[in-house]
Amino acid sequence: MLIRPKLTDRQQQILDLIQRAIARTGAPPTRAEIATELGFKSANAAEEHLQALARKGAIELVSGTSRGIRLKSDTLQAINASRSKSLAQSVADFAQLALPLIGRVAAGSPILAQEHIDRTYYVENSLFQRKPDYLLKVRGMSMRDAGIMDGDLLAVQTTREAKNGQIVVARLGDEVTVKRFMRHNNLIELHPENPDYQTIVVEPGEAFEIEGLAVGLIRNTMLM
Repeated sequence: MLIRPKLTDRQQQILDLIQRAIARTGAPPTRAEIATELGFKSANAAEEHLQALARKGAIELVSGTSRGIRLKSDTLQAINASRSKSLAQSVADFAQLALPLIGRVAAGSPILAQEHIDRTYYVENSLFQRKPDYLLKVRGMSMRDAGIMDGDLLAVQTTREAKNGQIVVARLGDEVTVKRFMRHNNLIELHPENPDYQTIVVEPGEAFEIEGLAVGLIRNTMLM
């Protein structure tokens, strides 16, 4: 078993902050957000700590995106294990979830319809702070700067409600998309995290429904 170097208190703070951000919004924080939260003078200080965490194997950094931070599965397992207060809690943390992988969604039919399910993955419960109901295969790069890449598996918790700033799976008419949710008075905006894509504005009366909330991300290679 690989034993990683011990984290400093500051590195642990950053790791905890990343985990909370992913659980809350479905995406990791930016360097600037880390700096603001922890009182660093600049985003460069946050970057130095992130590089140190990457060298110690706690995270993986994805170049070319401000939110390109990934928690490795065994890192999350170790976090949960260290916080376990009893054997019963440890068993619960490492229990497996059966998550259906949703491929392409046919127009007009429920997202969890049997014909959309490519296969079922069994993953450890400790990967997520909020329990997902299914995995959705990401297509396209519209959420690139949130660290969500084409081919990634987005863990989704079924819900019809979302707060501003959260990443949602939304249905627009017959199309399903992953975007950052914002509501302004009577308008709903679905923001991409890539300047090459335009914000989608949903007018009152248009066919729109929230299908779920992003609660984590799994690289396809982690499940091979």
